[in-house]
Amino acid sequence: MIEVEHLTKKYGDLEAVRNLSFKVEEGKIWGLLGPNAAGKTTTMRILTGYLPATDGKAVVAGFDVFEQPNDVKKIIGYLPEVVPLYPDMTVNEYLSFVAEIKQIPASERNKALQKAIETAGLEVVRRRLIKNISRGFKQRVGIAQALIHDPQVLILDEPTIGLDPAQIIEIRQLIRSLKGERTIMLSTHILAEVTQTCDGVVIIRDGHLMASGSLDELTASVKDKERMSIKLKSGGEELIPHFMTIPGAEKVSMKDDEFEFEWSSDKDIREDIAKFCVQKDLGLVEMKPQVMSIEDLYLKIVSGDVVQ
Repeated sequence: MIEVEHLTKKYGDLEAVRNLSFKVEEGKIWGLLGPNAAGKTTTMRILTGYLPATDGKAVVAGFDVFEQPNDVKKIIGYLPEVVPLYPDMTVNEYLSFVAEIKQIPASERNKALQKAIETAGLEVVRRRLIKNISRGFKQRVGIAQALIHDPQVLILDEPTIGLDPAQIIEIRQLIRSLKGERTIMLSTHILAEVTQTCDGVVIIRDGHLMASGSLDELTASVKDKERMSIKLKSGGEELIPHFMTIPGAEKVSMKDDEFEFEWSSDKDIREDIAKFCVQKDLGLVEMKPQVMSIEDLYLKIVSGDVVQ
């Protein structure tokens, strides 16, 4: 649905985006991650036709962004980081104005307006001035303006920025509800949002692609160690030297009341750990794997330890 090949954007001598290539499958929600000034917003503005590229190619739903910009704009809904709202308009007035600008036929505008309001959950504030509604509802108005022309693709730049925890949950639920009908790409600084909302990610740094793929694929690609924790009925740090005698165990430590094991991912010593505990009558209560968090994955990739 979205294909980017060797995309480059220069501002004089500054390269904001450098030879960037990635794909987003139809009907998926994809996150665009990276540190500040990584090139996320520039990439989104290029995809939506708001900025020209210096070099490379971008295709959205079969349309070339640079050769067919008007066709692309018809099928894309864009929520910029700073939502372009008119505070002295009511929600109805603003969305009607947007529908006209997006050239929705006059005979279809009321239907399009009603659908956008229902989808974005704006019924209770539709007749209120935008300046008098909450930050969360303003963000919903921004999403509604991106949806009003029923686009195939949504590009959302920091859709939950500045919201309180309850509003963030509401916006996440709204975005997830749009999955399948539309292909969605969003940027965010909130890493937990990726695991709760996205099917996969594109991670960039200094305009370069660092990694792209589903979360499971990326985790598997950077995972060089397996980790597991166990809980025993008795015993403390004095057991660590004994655990280190288990073949393959590379690191054993104790955190709170649990022992943490680490070993090379090309081996599996879980059964050996269990046997050791049973043979020594240590009272094995619990064994659980330690899964790499999105924070661990992100930091490992952005630091340059792994390049896809």
